[in-house]
Amino acid sequence: MKGKYLKQWFLVCAAAAIFFSCSTARSDVKQTNLLADVEPFSIGTVSASFDKIFSSDVVTTDVEVIFYPRKNEVALGFRYDLLQYWQFWDEEGRKQFAEALNRYKDDFSNQALSTSYSKSRAIYGKVNGRCEWKTLSISGIYRSSPVVELGYRFKVGSPYFSTHQMKAKEETGLNPKGITESQAFAMYFTRAQGEDLARLFDQAFLLGLLGDRARQGVAESGRDAYIEK
Repeated sequence: MKGKYLKQWFLVCAAAAIFFSCSTARSDVKQTNLLADVEPFSIGTVSASFDKIFSSDVVTTDVEVIFYPRKNEVALGFRYDLLQYWQFWDEEGRKQFAEALNRYKDDFSNQALSTSYSKSRAIYGKVNGRCEWKTLSISGIYRSSPVVELGYRFKVGSPYFSTHQMKAKEETGLNPKGITESQAFAMYFTRAQGEDLARLFDQAFLLGLLGDRARQGVAESGRDAYIEK
């Protein structure tokens, strides 16, 4: 097990050295969160559902999953209610998501779910989040640091694992008279959809992606790549 993590750490260091020379990291990157000085890149797409406007049902949409190695964050990018959102999850938040999903699956299997959303929407805890959004016609990006509740909800008779992003103060001041806070909204996942996202949230998986990019970079440089088992 120790050798496995040493290998992953070697790959992360290699990725940083190959792509952006991490010996002099940028001053705007928090060193405690830095995995590699690498530009954000898409790692996949998952499906999630949102409340359908003027309906009690949900609408399903594709959500792009983007990895930010400089901050060790994963962002969920999607459009909802005429806005483009990026919802950021740090390492601790991603762990909480996976743990909450497992608890939900246990409650589902044991038929222990409640139909009262006031009781269930934060039953698995809360996460300190970060959110960015923009209107589709304006280039400015707004930011907030909302709390995200982890729970579940029944929609049209079917249960969903849910993340409920609460309202939070807008932090950039781009439009202080018009947009003063981020809106509340929920994302809903079937068990299979939640598992798909949990796999992309996994820290070992993310480190492995950096290792793959390191190998690719070494190959493109014309050098021999040798990684110990």
